[in-house]
Amino acid sequence: MQVGARLLSRRTSRRRFLLRAALGAAALGAAALGTPAIARERARLRLGYLHVVAVDGQILTGLDRGSFDREGIDFDLVEYNTGFEVVEAMAAGKLDVLSAGGVISSLLPRGGYTAFLVNDIEIATAQLWVRPDKGVTTFADLRGKRIATTRMTTAHIFLDRALRANGLAPADVEIANSSMSAAVNAFVAGEVPAVALWVPFNITVREKAPGAVKLVDASAYYPQSAVVGGWVSRQDYFAANRDVFARIIRGWADANDHMLRNGKAVAGALQKKHYPQATIADIEEALAAQKMFSSREWKRLYADGSVARWLQQVSDFFLTEAPIAAATPATQYFDPSLYLATV
Repeated sequence: MQVGARLLSRRTSRRRFLLRAALGAAALGAAALGTPAIARERARLRLGYLHVVAVDGQILTGLDRGSFDREGIDFDLVEYNTGFEVVEAMAAGKLDVLSAGGVISSLLPRGGYTAFLVNDIEIATAQLWVRPDKGVTTFADLRGKRIATTRMTTAHIFLDRALRANGLAPADVEIANSSMSAAVNAFVAGEVPAVALWVPFNITVREKAPGAVKLVDASAYYPQSAVVGGWVSRQDYFAANRDVFARIIRGWADANDHMLRNGKAVAGALQKKHYPQATIADIEEALAAQKMFSSREWKRLYADGSVARWLQQVSDFFLTEAPIAAATPATQYFDPSLYLATV
């Protein structure tokens, strides 16, 4: 009995040792993944976004991979058709956080909002398509013509720069403002000879207006005219929930770095699960149209002021369109500190 008891005791101690070792390994593994070993209260946020790869690529990849779930973050996703709609929803208090393109730089100078996370640089997501059958094959042909687009969006920013870079002022053309789907439909129907759009609306143009020609995309003006998009929250909400936003940043970083390491697999997953109307080649093209950096590379661009400069140059465009008295500069509305402390 004593021998059996001692053996049982040793076995019990061994099991306890193995259990403690397993728990310790699990905690270390969780820490390595950026997942807290100690359970904490989950956070649920209303997230407004655009369904374009440059905006929702990290969101959808992170949701599919469980990147945000491991951080205890749940999103109530609210999809919008244009960046203007999503920033107006934020201004109306309908959202806790948003992810959008260059249009965020129209909201942030108003004051009371904080940008804390950048997705990518939209180097070729905006494109200018023309119809030779309507007499337009060059920039010179655009003088006096109608160009369909959505004002106060990435496409509008790009169009303004493309015109100026080719000897035209915005006043030399007529901008036909509408939703992007309506703008593309007008172009396909031949109602306008040109359209400034963003990916993936180019797919519709290629399929339904095969004679159309892409005159230029935004990559022609990179990096001097870099357009960045990213995540924004109300200033007071962000300040009161920094732990929650640090967890969002960690989830985003995991998804972002996975996308960079596994481009083809990510394109396939995004197409199959979220963009069934597109082909894998379309998604690969969309990913190639945006310049992504690893989460660690972004640290340098946050710290050296590059991101703030890119945001400011886009805000400067919007401020010429709709001046704001005492506009908040990017050095104040962009807060890189939480990202730098988290990644």
